[in-house]
Amino acid sequence: MKKLLLATIAAMAFVFSPVAQAQDTPLARGDVEKIVREYLIGNPEIIREALQELERREMAAASKARTEALSGVADILFDSTRQVELGNPDGDVTLVEFFDYNCGYCKRAMADMEKLLQEDNKLRVVLKEFPVLGQGSVEAAQVAVAVNMIAPDKYHDFHRNLMGARSQANKASALAAAREAGLDTDKVEASLDDPEVKTSIQEVYMLANRLGLTGTPSYVIGDDVVMGAVGYDQLKGKIDSMRNCGQATC
Repeated sequence: MKKLLLATIAAMAFVFSPVAQAQDTPLARGDVEKIVREYLIGNPEIIREALQELERREMAAASKARTEALSGVADILFDSTRQVELGNPDGDVTLVEFFDYNCGYCKRAMADMEKLLQEDNKLRVVLKEFPVLGQGSVEAAQVAVAVNMIAPDKYHDFHRNLMGARSQANKASALAAAREAGLDTDKVEASLDDPEVKTSIQEVYMLANRLGLTGTPSYVIGDDVVMGAVGYDQLKGKIDSMRNCGQATC
């Protein structure tokens, strides 16, 4: 806020300077800054308007950067050989979700995804393990990748089990979820040393970095990046828009 005020004053001082210099007795910089200060005090709404405009420009720039980034990573984002796929593999709309097993918002948002999958037999969902909440999250993601490598048909059950658990997600709880889903946990644990596990998670970190994602859940639908647990209605609306006009926002 203080930086913006100083920048505004400096900009207005620059604007007023030619006017001052055109006078018979040019105003000193201090006099110009005084005029600007008095103007701002008399018209404080300008500060609010400046903040709103700054926010609008920053959001527009971020959106443009993400759209440009999407075009460069689309193949890996939507069709990586390492990703998890749920729903219709030949669906006409793909919803990508970046999540963390220790993210409370992700746990609540899982119900939105499940409802969408149940209601929409043309929807394809791609899941990206994006562990950002500590070592436990990394361990859980590693187990998840191993589960998908060994038995992709059991991943959905594993995912529901671990997301639905109240305990902290880590290696132990993830292996327990795998056991509950009917997997051989010795085989899962042995697979954790496979280089593919680390590579899969690094791939997601790369995608998140390119798209400017800093938290979970985050979604990608078409060329639209959605931050946060926005809820069933908004996700469904964007999926419907993809079908109606080929983009997430018509």
